[in-house]
Amino acid sequence: MNIFEAVVLAIVEGLTEFLPVSSTAHMIFASTFLGIQQDVFVKMFQVAIQFGAILAVLVLYWRRFFTPTALPLYFKLAVGVLPALVLGYLFDDYIEAVLEKPIPIAVVLILGGVVLLLVDKWFKNPTVHTDKDITFPKAFAIGFWQCLAMMPGVSRSAASIIGGMQQKLNRNLAAEFSFFLAVPTMMAVNLYSVFLKKWDVGGATMKGYEMILATRQQTIAFLVGNAVAFLVAIVAIKFLITLLKKYGFRVWGIYRIAVGVLLLVLFLSGVVKTA
Repeated sequence: MNIFEAVVLAIVEGLTEFLPVSSTAHMIFASTFLGIQQDVFVKMFQVAIQFGAILAVLVLYWRRFFTPTALPLYFKLAVGVLPALVLGYLFDDYIEAVLEKPIPIAVVLILGGVVLLLVDKWFKNPTVHTDKDITFPKAFAIGFWQCLAMMPGVSRSAASIIGGMQQKLNRNLAAEFSFFLAVPTMMAVNLYSVFLKKWDVGGATMKGYEMILATRQQTIAFLVGNAVAFLVAIVAIKFLITLLKKYGFRVWGIYRIAVGVLLLVLFLSGVVKTA
């Protein structure tokens, strides 16, 4: 992977991580269209640059995170992340091995778009308007909704926001809690991928950080990628909140359906190879 490819993937990650459009799907499609070789380092890199997106949430919402009154929120996030930690550990690798292919992901994008067109009608009359009113059972339920994103193309953001609305959170609070829940969820995945997981590199096993430090180019790609993802994610979060207030989820539903249909046509017609 060269630095240009690292920057492109980081821009895609920063733009799509917190939007209800699936960052995994968009990075896979970006790699496919640009011909970026899906080697072990690239797969690890796509996870590692989530650290920059995590920092964007902490910077934008630092008054909510770093205050003496934030302790109850920490406990709720700890409860909310439990389903993802358990189910992700048990099934994530298997699900990705089966479904992390362009055509199934394009289909999931379309189906998710249809859901987003209807979600504002399904969940009306919210009763929870501040994070202080989010109970531990509600946080746990939202955490289970988030696990739907184990299927590539679903979108962690979309799943957890819809879960929040199903638990009677208003639309803006559901989006904010989704951002907050992303911090422990993505941090756990990031730390596991970089420091604990043993990656198969040509028959040898390496930790993520060993791959990052293996060459100067890979180290620079990791640092630049996280910096770009951080800056772009800040813009994307503000953009999402603005659009949600004005249009709800309809615009994202239309986007997902349009992109999914276009990609299906390109893949099925052979214009873009999926191998």
